[in-house]
Amino acid sequence: MQELEAKCTQENPPACSAACPLHVDVRAFMAKAKTGDFQEALAVLQKKEPFPGIIGRICDHPCEATCKRCEVGTALAIADLERFCVQNFQVRPTKAKVIPKKSQKVAVVGGGLSGLTAALDLAKKGYVVTVFEAGAKLGGQLLGFPADVLPPEVLAAEFASLTGLGVEIRLNAEVENILSLPELLTQFDAIYLGTGAKSSATFGLDVTPQGRVAINPLTYITSNSAVFAGGSMRTGEFSPIYSASDGRRAAISIDRYLQGSSLTAARESEGTIPTKLFVNVTGLEPLPRVAIRDSNQGYTPEAASEEAARCLDCQCLECVKACEFMKHYEGYPKKYLRQIYNNESIVMGTRHANKMINSCSLCGLCGEICPQELNLGPTCQTTRQSMVERGNMPPSAHDFALRDMAFSNSEHFALARHQPGHATSKYLFFPGCQLSASSPEQVEKVYAYLRENLAGGVGLMLRCCGAPADWAGQQELFQTNMAEILTNWEAMDRPQVIVACSSCYRSFKPQFPAIVSLWELMDELELPLNVKNETNAVLAVHDACATRHEPQIQASVRNLLTKLGIHTTELLFSGELTKCCGYGGLQSFSNPEVAREAVSERIAEAPNDYVAYCAMCRDNFANQGKRTVHLLDLVFGQDIAESALRQGPGYSQRHEQRARLKNRFLQQVWGEQPAPLRGYQTINVKISVKLRQTLEERRILTEDIQQVIEHAEATGRKFINQENGHSLAYFKPASVTYWVEYRSEADRFTIYNAYSHRMEIVEDVKP
Repeated sequence: MQELEAKCTQENPPACSAACPLHVDVRAFMAKAKTGDFQEALAVLQKKEPFPGIIGRICDHPCEATCKRCEVGTALAIADLERFCVQNFQVRPTKAKVIPKKSQKVAVVGGGLSGLTAALDLAKKGYVVTVFEAGAKLGGQLLGFPADVLPPEVLAAEFASLTGLGVEIRLNAEVENILSLPELLTQFDAIYLGTGAKSSATFGLDVTPQGRVAINPLTYITSNSAVFAGGSMRTGEFSPIYSASDGRRAAISIDRYLQGSSLTAARESEGTIPTKLFVNVTGLEPLPRVAIRDSNQGYTPEAASEEAARCLDCQCLECVKACEFMKHYEGYPKKYLRQIYNNESIVMGTRHANKMINSCSLCGLCGEICPQELNLGPTCQTTRQSMVERGNMPPSAHDFALRDMAFSNSEHFALARHQPGHATSKYLFFPGCQLSASSPEQVEKVYAYLRENLAGGVGLMLRCCGAPADWAGQQELFQTNMAEILTNWEAMDRPQVIVACSSCYRSFKPQFPAIVSLWELMDELELPLNVKNETNAVLAVHDACATRHEPQIQASVRNLLTKLGIHTTELLFSGELTKCCGYGGLQSFSNPEVAREAVSERIAEAPNDYVAYCAMCRDNFANQGKRTVHLLDLVFGQDIAESALRQGPGYSQRHEQRARLKNRFLQQVWGEQPAPLRGYQTINVKISVKLRQTLEERRILTEDIQQVIEHAEATGRKFINQENGHSLAYFKPASVTYWVEYRSEADRFTIYNAYSHRMEIVEDVKP
């Protein structure tokens, strides 16, 4: 988890804050300034800057050199905006936390910016601090700035915070003339030296070849373990922002020293640091810096807001911008990984992240977009598997999809046959359960086409590839299903498998040495009807997400469209960057809201009609109002306008069409009579159009209703409303209990309502 989290750069600081040794939140500062809330913008500075009224006026702004705006225009005027805020708005005193005074005493030698920063930070931690300043005023090199740049009253106001914290100030107190360093150490527990670049005093400490006191650049410790130093005394030149940073970092070391803690542990985030934050500036308009009209007055409020508005609000979020699942949960991969880890770690209590984990489509788009190739899909999928194995997966999470898979693998649809007249099969056509449910007539046409164009026998296998079980984390079920497919394949003399479904292709690819997409094969063969489309319409090609890493399939699809005379255009997200339609990963079952959002986003990507080669993609788009044709509609000469408007079948209809497809194959290809209906299948039900829509939303099948009625009528276990004669009964075929309100008529049952619950009904039957 930690390795995966490290790949997500979203929580890395923007380049400007990383370059600032005090780590001022420039992004937040600009956000406040952009809206004209300059007092709050100043408050952002106060959080990190020890003396904002001073630093805000004279900061040497290393942040500007790293500003991402440099790549699309000129750097933000960060220093000018800071100056505008501190010149025009009052620095509000912050309420310091009441910290019990500590017994340890710290001496700060030098009243410049680094020394006073160290004194301020140590006083806030409760230490007894005394500042020794050789001059008559505090400020050191700050006193060299012109009064119009750094007014004396500003210095006085800022330094007043020190006395407010109880810091003792001793002016005209040059240490070497009053006390030697050893004598000072008899009175103080630690010392900070900040005597400036011009100071030649070395206090008897080890020195560098340049003659300056030797200072550790990480801990600021000198050759004496109780003495620390920094500022321009360390660097040899004065930098306001780095002097303040040195004082702060030295204060951290002094605090650790006095507390007996490690001086070096966990200090990677201090000072100027590298950042891995990826910021995509492609396509952004270059904007020049807003000019300052009056150099004396600086920005006007309007100009300051305009300049702040140039901020790119540097974040990565590339995957979030493209993924409706991530947008919906308002997070980013690192956040989701933590939630997944915490959800897995729960021993007792509610696992609030279950639905989120089950809502990912597992499509892999995030991994393609992420500069670090962080793919959240495998984590979600393996977590689902872990949840299943540990009994933590809610039974209803994928119940409907797994029951749909079970239907496809039952006697109602499953079939494995050689081509009539052949004892073996050189090829095996596997249309998949979704194309068979959506467009069974196209499956019949394809099988006839393959038999006509391929020699050696083309077998047929009808069933589900097992992808729903894989997506649901039901690995045992997935492997059992795959073993059955492999057994049938072996029995048919290991033919080359031809698949029409992209999900089937992805499931089968690791298993079968010879597998080919129907589109690749058709691209090599002659088109069935030599159809040449005369329309001038331009169709946008939607790639199935399961073909993300199958460029040969994507190329064959486009070749076929060209041969058919279809003019095409590419969607913004296509090829390896294509988007999921909401079916992948069982997203539409686990979180219909997110799936609808995914479809809405995808179908709004272009105004053109779409062409898809995945049945679920086509149906999902069409059912949400997007005119979409299936590639097979074009191959077999269907009218584009008519095909594009066709709604996808409902869940019950999908079962019926699979069953009918099998029966037609048995009758028309193999000359066999299908098995007669029996049991609940013989129950005739009447359901209004409105109720059918409700049942679709609730994912209740006609066969669910039939099973409830069969059970109730056979056992007599039902409630009867004496006023209207309606019966209310329940039945639990798997993990979900179904309730149906109905009335028996002469030759059928009229259905009034149906709903389902995850519930157990325990009947206390007394003798």
